[in-house]
Amino acid sequence: MYIKPVYSLKIVLLWTRMYIYFFFLLSIVPVFLYDVVGLKWLYLPWLPIGLIGTSLAFITGFKNNASYERLWEARKIYGGIVNTSRLLATMVNDFVTNEFTQLERSDAEIFNIKKTIIMRHIAWMTSLRHALRTKKPWETTVSSKSSNKDMGTIEIKEHKFSLQEELDGYLTEDEKEYILSMTNKQAACINLQSKHFKELKLEGLIDDFRHMEFKNLIGELLTLQGKVERIKNFPYPRQFATLNLFFAWIFMILLPFGMMHEFNEIGLSLARDENTNLINSLIAKNFVWMTVPISIVISWVFMLMERVGDVSENPFEGSRNDVSITTISRAIEIDIREMIGDDKKAIPKPYTNYGDTEM
Repeated sequence: MYIKPVYSLKIVLLWTRMYIYFFFLLSIVPVFLYDVVGLKWLYLPWLPIGLIGTSLAFITGFKNNASYERLWEARKIYGGIVNTSRLLATMVNDFVTNEFTQLERSDAEIFNIKKTIIMRHIAWMTSLRHALRTKKPWETTVSSKSSNKDMGTIEIKEHKFSLQEELDGYLTEDEKEYILSMTNKQAACINLQSKHFKELKLEGLIDDFRHMEFKNLIGELLTLQGKVERIKNFPYPRQFATLNLFFAWIFMILLPFGMMHEFNEIGLSLARDENTNLINSLIAKNFVWMTVPISIVISWVFMLMERVGDVSENPFEGSRNDVSITTISRAIEIDIREMIGDDKKAIPKPYTNYGDTEM
């Protein structure tokens, strides 16, 4: 979805407004002490602060690149799930036939077999996204009051409904009981699918070659599952994230102490200019106060980049900027059920809420 730049800037400013208020206090206090109270010794040379800022820029860039890579990899993996799911529906349509069986099945029976496979696959996607939405100790974006308040609260379906509720209609009661009893429920769905393919082979509804193709497809699904589980269960290394945050705060605290003396010197040089009029002279005498807005802007830029990296670290947490796995899974469900000729009235509608929608 295209978002107007003005609207985007408004959202970002709302998202970070508490930081802006704090940066204002952080910059105005040293300037007040320097200019009003007269503590002219209260400043730091700019060179070491500039070196800290340069180092911080490199570290922040490294963190944001790594965070974006995690987000983009997660989206690519779910793109693989989309393609593999459509391939499964195509293979089910073409491979499950009476061609090799001695006891022919009716068209209705063949369709029920196809639908059982497809619905079990949807149960696998449902179990997978519930596992990916499980909160980890290092995931704090969704639980953050500032993020929820400023970026807008979104509805996370996996937090609103339990897996047991969402599996209704996709599995038999025995299958659902089996899956819910397992630790890795998504792997249990794949296991049931594999057993079913073996039964179809024994009944002659698929031959050896087609059975092997289905097995290869199961292997691909397990590979994709393992990839998203790796991203979910292994966080961005906390030593990098924590050090970057510490360095950012050190830089932002020291920033006004290094800038106010420089601005004061500029003001004094302007005041000594013989061509300076009354208004310009007044500005020159108070030029040190330019430290406040400039410090706020610089601090805001660094903190914004830090926050962007934070919200990109965990692509399945459920924030507005994450991979919209709920919407993608629903789109896959619609596609593959339509591909096997399921009743359109029984197929659910796509999600349209902003929080979990591909745009």
